[in-house]
Amino acid sequence: MFIGRERELGTLERHYGSGIFELFCIYGRRRVGKTELIKEFIKGKKTIFFTGVEDTKNVNLADFSSAVLETLHNTKSKAVYADFREAFADIHEYAKNERFVLVIDEFPYLAKSYPGISSLLQIEIDHRLKDTGIFIILCGSSMSFMENQVMGLKSPLYGRRTGQIKALSFDYETSKKFCVEGTEEEKATVYGVTGGIARYLQLFSNSRSLEENIKSNFFNSDELLFEEPMNLLNQELREPALYNSIITAVATGCTKVHEIENYTRLDSSTCVKYLKNLIELGIIRREIPVREKATSKKSIYRLDDGMFRFWYRFVYKNISKIGLGLGGQVYEEVKGQIPGFMGEVFEQICKEYMWKSKLPFSVSEIGRWWGNNPIRKAEQEIDLIAVNSNNSKAIFCECKWRNEKTPESVIGELINKAEMFGYKEKHYYFFSKGGFTEAARKSAGENIRLIEFSDMF
Repeated sequence: MFIGRERELGTLERHYGSGIFELFCIYGRRRVGKTELIKEFIKGKKTIFFTGVEDTKNVNLADFSSAVLETLHNTKSKAVYADFREAFADIHEYAKNERFVLVIDEFPYLAKSYPGISSLLQIEIDHRLKDTGIFIILCGSSMSFMENQVMGLKSPLYGRRTGQIKALSFDYETSKKFCVEGTEEEKATVYGVTGGIARYLQLFSNSRSLEENIKSNFFNSDELLFEEPMNLLNQELREPALYNSIITAVATGCTKVHEIENYTRLDSSTCVKYLKNLIELGIIRREIPVREKATSKKSIYRLDDGMFRFWYRFVYKNISKIGLGLGGQVYEEVKGQIPGFMGEVFEQICKEYMWKSKLPFSVSEIGRWWGNNPIRKAEQEIDLIAVNSNNSKAIFCECKWRNEKTPESVIGELINKAEMFGYKEKHYYFFSKGGFTEAARKSAGENIRLIEFSDMF
């Protein structure tokens, strides 16, 4: 069953309905569901579907020839076009009279084996294909390649695309549709440990309990997720060991550049360059306190991928034991720490909830805040702050992923923290998995909202 991507599918269908030439770029990290999106879109449509491989130009040409010949000539002939130019000449002849889709999946692999493919495509589009009804999709997992060498200003294809889709991980509301069974808390945990990545969500069977799913997928050396982060690093990066050391540093609490440098023994310029690459892959994010400028020196680095965050916290340091078949024992040792892991996940769920909710005013930014409280002369943090465009109104949020009820003291503490901010209008939202004490409920009012997790979605 295909889940989610309604907006993306709608965009593709709308452009397909134009009947004129279209060139779409679809990109995003591995396993996010790009190919499944394309397969759903091309149902019932005549399509040449080709997937580039990490091999020679001749191997890719042979595969491309097979795909074209089978679709346009209804033959499984092993014949091979003399070159890609001849293949596109044949495609052009059919595109003059018939609308069909040409999908080149893993386009970066094809471009690696044949660097001239982008220039050839540009020539074909400018001189022939732009006057036909062909719908071309270029898809790739290398986000830096797709953004810079396909859509970038210096790319031969710059200005030719008619649309682009960056496939992101699913939010909680979509992710939980993969989980037919289980409580809301269990569905949130699945979202947390998979990071909302489509392929990983599919690995969690509805016929097994949450505990069985986590043990089977992460703490079993025979399963995909046991080695997934290392496999992804090996596929995407030239020096996976160095990148692994940076991710390990961030996962163990080194969030500032100098802390990461000290942990990895890398010089500053190298460290920053590698961090930038990990940000492009969607593994790490650079975060600044809400209201701060993009150049703020208060920036920190955190793992942005939920599966990576879970894996590096619970699996990486136990690889040897799991490899010996002791995954069940390891899980028993770490399962008590999973609720603590879910704290950051819950903040993300609350953030998603706020973007989709009717708030007291229009919000332009939602994010965490940390810094010095000049009133208390101490470093403090606020889980989330939502602000309007002219910084005159704000909603301060506390997110508690705990079984016990949230007490009234938490409300007073957040209100006290908010005193350091000079907003004209202030509101307070409290999110709690375990609910609220009676005293806390009595504190609720026009500008104080108490929201239980079970009521959020």
